[in-house]
Amino acid sequence: MKKIVLIICYISLSTNLFSQDLEDILNGEIQESSSIVRGTFKGTRIMNGHSVETREKGVLDFLISHRFGRINSGIDEFFGLDDSNIRFGLEYSVTDNLVIAVGRSSFEKTYDGYIKYRILHQKDGEDDFPISMTLFTSATEKTLKDYDPEDKPTFANRLTYTSQVLIARKFSPNFSLQIMPTYIHFNTVPSTADPNNMFAMGVGTRVKVSNRISLSGEYYYNFNPLESIDSTNSLALGVGIETGGHIFQLIFTNSRSMLEKGFIAETTGEFFNGDIHFGFNISRAFHLVKDKEEEKLY
Repeated sequence: MKKIVLIICYISLSTNLFSQDLEDILNGEIQESSSIVRGTFKGTRIMNGHSVETREKGVLDFLISHRFGRINSGIDEFFGLDDSNIRFGLEYSVTDNLVIAVGRSSFEKTYDGYIKYRILHQKDGEDDFPISMTLFTSATEKTLKDYDPEDKPTFANRLTYTSQVLIARKFSPNFSLQIMPTYIHFNTVPSTADPNNMFAMGVGTRVKVSNRISLSGEYYYNFNPLESIDSTNSLALGVGIETGGHIFQLIFTNSRSMLEKGFIAETTGEFFNGDIHFGFNISRAFHLVKDKEEEKLY
């Protein structure tokens, strides 16, 4: 009788352990059957602003952004091409989801630094998830000497901070949409009537028209704009072209600045009145760390 009882207990225990192992295996298969949605946007920028995308670990992205003067400035200014602003930037992917970056703009001689961290990935399959989400925060320092020498601003006075939540969904292989709740804090504003804290909402989209060409648009609405400079909402339309390791974007926008605090808060041109700045973004990726497949060879 004791042997029979022991055999029954052994079979029951083994069955329970096997069922737990099988459940773990099935759960693993379900997780493996879910895939991350890639290429919501082909680059780290939509037009002026950031997309949810981050590069793979170990990638250094070199970015050049250029904005010319207003097209409606006439032939004397060669329709804006005589006037230009440029920004150079470096973005490094510490991990697949974490990016740190620095940059320098000729507009207002501004230095900037920022961090992007991707916290959610859109997924398809059994364990699907509908959106991607990335957090963005930056700081800028304006060094242009446009002040009275006797009233020189301190380092803190020259700083501005921006924080964004980038939320995107790739609805199909040809269409992606992103919204960008935005908060900007100015340590110093042009007038006491202007808010130090600004809130805005952005929306951006990408429409794929071929394997290497896409159309993009971007718009930011300010809820409490700067009144002293008669600021307007930023609008940008353009074309993206993929050429191997390069991403080339042709842009038409009413914003002169290429930094968040500039194009979101300090745009003054009216797009549909011809206050349009032609420009472009170019990015080139350099792989400084071997990918997983290459590491297996060593």
